[in-house]
Amino acid sequence: MSRRTSAPLGLSESITLLEEVYRRPLDPGYQEAARRRQAGEPPARPVRRGVSLALAVLAGLALTAAAVDLRRPEPGAAKARALLETEIGTQQQRADEARKTIRTTSAELAALQAAALAEEDPAVLARLRQDQVTSGVVPVTGRGVRVVLTDGENISDPSARVHDVDLRVVVNGLWAAGAEAVAVNDVRLTSLTAIRSAGSTVLVDLQPLTSPFTVQAVGDPDVLAAALATSSAGQHLATLQGTYGIGVQVAVRDDLSLAGSGQVTLRYALDPRHSQEDGP
Repeated sequence: MSRRTSAPLGLSESITLLEEVYRRPLDPGYQEAARRRQAGEPPARPVRRGVSLALAVLAGLALTAAAVDLRRPEPGAAKARALLETEIGTQQQRADEARKTIRTTSAELAALQAAALAEEDPAVLARLRQDQVTSGVVPVTGRGVRVVLTDGENISDPSARVHDVDLRVVVNGLWAAGAEAVAVNDVRLTSLTAIRSAGSTVLVDLQPLTSPFTVQAVGDPDVLAAALATSSAGQHLATLQGTYGIGVQVAVRDDLSLAGSGQVTLRYALDPRHSQEDGP
């Protein structure tokens, strides 16, 4: 970016300026004060400091009152905001209750399926149970690791907060290390789960989550912990802690309990007797 400069004075303008300086070397204010002193006149009466201070205070109060009045929300807007917040809380509670109902119903359905297949085809039942664990439908308990990420102290700094990409790096590292089931803040992850952000809010399966973020993974704890420490996910965690002041805690646990996501909706299916080129 170039600096803007004024045009140089011409020769005649420069001479005129020098003549003015020689002719009037003193500022007009100084000349007036010198004339009054020689004539024996009293000096010009200065403005009282008290009056100036009072005027400045009044002007400051007026500006402050105007700013406060401009920032004060309208009564109608404040009422609408309160109503919207109440409605959001109500719908969030209904959604939580619906998720609990889905989990309960899914558990009952799984029990009925298991009872029916136990006598008819035990092999299919074993395969179904394994698929339900992999898909995240049923609850899982067992040994594994727990990773807790906490926002830094300076939450006004975006780099000191846990972002969706941080959770994705940790989760993908655990999957790659051989985790059998993963959950973030009790939200079970499936093949359809997305970890995203909306503004400064982290969304896991469209559910807003806040710090601290607890990532639990069921699997061989020794393998998971070692792989997490030596992989790119472990390097990412070290950077979060050392550079941005984000809290990182990794612990081996023997009593992990991950909730199920509920029954998965079937979108389409392929007949295994036909080739993939034939389509659904």
